[in-house]
Amino acid sequence: MLRERLLVVIVLIPVGVAFIAAGGWWYTLLIAAIMGTAAWEYWRIFHQGGFFPSRIILIISTTLLVFTRHAFGFQHADVLLTAAVIASMGAYLFRYEAGETKSGVDLVITLGGILYIGWLGSYFISLRNLPDGLWWVMLVIPLIGIGDAGAYFIGSRFGKHALVPRVSPKKTWEGYIGGVICGVLGGMLLASLWHLQAPAITWDKGLVLGVILSLICPLGDLGESMLKRQFNVKDASAILPGHGGMLDRIDSWLWAAPLGYYLILWLW
Repeated sequence: MLRERLLVVIVLIPVGVAFIAAGGWWYTLLIAAIMGTAAWEYWRIFHQGGFFPSRIILIISTTLLVFTRHAFGFQHADVLLTAAVIASMGAYLFRYEAGETKSGVDLVITLGGILYIGWLGSYFISLRNLPDGLWWVMLVIPLIGIGDAGAYFIGSRFGKHALVPRVSPKKTWEGYIGGVICGVLGGMLLASLWHLQAPAITWDKGLVLGVILSLICPLGDLGESMLKRQFNVKDASAILPGHGGMLDRIDSWLWAAPLGYYLILWLW
């Protein structure tokens, strides 16, 4: 398992860095592909649980939110969300009339997925479009990865006290604290390195981002685990060997992108 995880990371890191560095529509296409895949996995989780959210509306709305965020910023997002609500309710009205008994719940699941993956995911674009956005992305996203790795290894070695046993029995307080420490140190180190290219990024900003994101963003991981646990699903899919699905990989990042964006915007 560990070998598979490392091999996937070794392959994906250079690809991800290349698209982040390219920016523009290349980066947007990558994020749209990731979020579209995550939207499909979200549909898959609920479908396995006996519900029928709209796969088509989920994927189209999610990817369009990413594309419009790059093209127009936050403008027109209200139009897109309004259209998604109207299209979803219209579709499920006819499904209910055709005999489907869970249409009301399926409607809410569909709209929830659009907000959860499409809206939060589009902040990857906003983060990259900030001044020095390349380096902010290269700070926010890796520090979450460093924290995740620290939590995994420290929890595996020293974990004894369950953090949230009902949601994720293997997560421990020791792993969580270790992940926070590693995330903070990683944020400070990366910020110090990126300062050479982007003077606005300093070690103290890396410290603040590291502390806040490392404390809060693991809840994104646990939140996705809650969705899977309800339907006894181990992984969102199996497209990333050793990691599960795309949603399993980006669950904490979905929190980190908007939180990092607003922290950077508000504090600096």
